[in-house]
Amino acid sequence: MTSALVQLLRLDLESARFTVTTLTELWGAEADAALHRNERVPALRALAAKRRDADPEASATLATLFVLGLPVTHDDLVAALPNLGADGAVELGMVDVVGAEARPLIDLRPYSFVDSHGAGSWWIASDLGELVLGRPLGEEHVLGVGGASTTLSGLMMQTPVGRVLDLGTGCGIQAMHAARHATHVVATDISARALELAALNAELNSIHNIEFRLGSLFEPVRGERFDQIVSNPPFVITPRADGVPAYEYRDGGMEGDALVEAVLRGAAAHLTPGGVAQLLGNWEYRVGQDAFRRVGGWIDGTGLDAWIIERDTQDPAQYAETWIRDGGTKSGTPDFDRLYNAWLDDFDARRVTAVGFGYITLRMPLAGEPSLRRLERMHGALGANESGLGVHLSSVLAAHDWQKVRDDEELALSRVTAAPDVTEERHYWPGDEDPTAMLLRQGSGFGRTVRMDTALSALVGASDGDLTIGAVIAAIAQLLEVDVAELLAELMPRVRSLIDDGFLIPVDESE
Repeated sequence: MTSALVQLLRLDLESARFTVTTLTELWGAEADAALHRNERVPALRALAAKRRDADPEASATLATLFVLGLPVTHDDLVAALPNLGADGAVELGMVDVVGAEARPLIDLRPYSFVDSHGAGSWWIASDLGELVLGRPLGEEHVLGVGGASTTLSGLMMQTPVGRVLDLGTGCGIQAMHAARHATHVVATDISARALELAALNAELNSIHNIEFRLGSLFEPVRGERFDQIVSNPPFVITPRADGVPAYEYRDGGMEGDALVEAVLRGAAAHLTPGGVAQLLGNWEYRVGQDAFRRVGGWIDGTGLDAWIIERDTQDPAQYAETWIRDGGTKSGTPDFDRLYNAWLDDFDARRVTAVGFGYITLRMPLAGEPSLRRLERMHGALGANESGLGVHLSSVLAAHDWQKVRDDEELALSRVTAAPDVTEERHYWPGDEDPTAMLLRQGSGFGRTVRMDTALSALVGASDGDLTIGAVIAAIAQLLEVDVAELLAELMPRVRSLIDDGFLIPVDESE
């Protein structure tokens, strides 16, 4: 790979307007949705209809070749890549040209996103998927941008920092996102092929503050510390048995959920004071043992703050089916049944009853002992987070730190305001004047709902940043004709919880 050729490719992709918007316009929203389900027939039909009317546009040729994974003519390839040319595409390892036909060797597609810096778009190269290959994936397969990738990039806190570590970078997508708010990013992977494609993606998108290193887990950064660690580690629980493929992009080579435990424990030695690690993970539920008791044990002794959120669970059969299909093995085949049995045997050996999936946020305290330990289950829909959930995580962690250093007396002298995404919902029996239920709903973040009584509803409603918390509670006590001290004692823990969850926002005392 040479920078000169990559820059020529970039010019051609820009000239062809090879963007998410252009592709959606090419084949329509329905075909685009079908592609996300790994079905390309609707897109092929749409492109065929356009081809009947005129020669293919450059974007249509590139989409056919690199997104749909189908051959195009040599002449169409040259027309679509006038600066790079067919020879340049061959040299970059993008295509194989045989006679008058060019076949894809990589998947290359546009990717768009929104974060706290605004809207952005890149091109992302990865290995061809099973739809194109027509067979199960190879064990060294480099995955493109998938659901887990977008989940983690959305979770990523975007506060400006010095150094970031992307552990297990794959195609480089997390490192590229981190490069938008970090001075320097170190991206590691056990796969030389992954690092090759990740470096191509960084170069293609003019991102120059990423350093790539080969090695397993924390080995390539031994003795180094970072302000932020992000990782979509190979957390999939895969049988360690003969004949079961171990994909580098998802299988860590350890038994059960030991890989996630290793990353979690290892993070402590590589975070600066105040540094944050964010990763995705799986954890096993075993007979007679709750998963969170095991995960909590992983945190013990690390000295880290921890916030772990379980987003979903699957029973062993569902889990096995999901990941066998992910590797491209089709249901109903002998190979599928053989792998299915291997997975269930593996789970049976550890008496696994379910597997949880979720988000892990760790933090090295600036000083003293850890002050945050939240392990919670939040299955179901999230709130609306246009710039990513990481913005919410950053704000509520800062709010937690703000209120943690204040005792109740100091907190009562502080001011808060209701978050702009918070709404109140009241339910009435027909004809009743008083509500039977009052709910506080969060529009962004985790979309939480809190049940309120009259006093808490009044407190949130009056929290506009003008009066101190104590003054608001005193006024409510007078209206309700109750003792101020008793109401303070009742409401202050609930105020702290609302601050921790982002319903109430601290007001800058300098304002």
